[in-house]
Amino acid sequence: MDRSRFGDHLEAIKFICKDFWSELFKKQIDNLKTNHRGTFVLQDTRFRWLSRMSIEPSENGDVPHNNPEAVTENKSTQVTRMHLNFPCGIIRGALSNLGIPCAVSADITNLPACSFVVRIKV
Repeated sequence: MDRSRFGDHLEAIKFICKDFWSELFKKQIDNLKTNHRGTFVLQDTRFRWLSRMSIEPSENGDVPHNNPEAVTENKSTQVTRMHLNFPCGIIRGALSNLGIPCAVSADITNLPACSFVVRIKV
């Protein structure tokens, strides 16, 4: 009852990428990367929940040269990121129920592609 259902974290992440993701989204995760130190990146190149979304370009179309970190996201980008909070919670909850505490964040690359970064808590 107290031990993990999988031999190691990689086995549990593979289960999430193949079986679990297939049940939720009718497809497997497209790519899985790891640093073998507790960080995993799950990449979905055609994430269904983002397939009909678009991000508006900035007003002038480029990033200010004086301070790129100070750029604020436009509203469509913020809404798109909010749509990824729920699948992050699904991944975190699934791994938690498998006995693996973790933190999950999402990154938008090119819509509808996105990446989920899973960091195992030690």
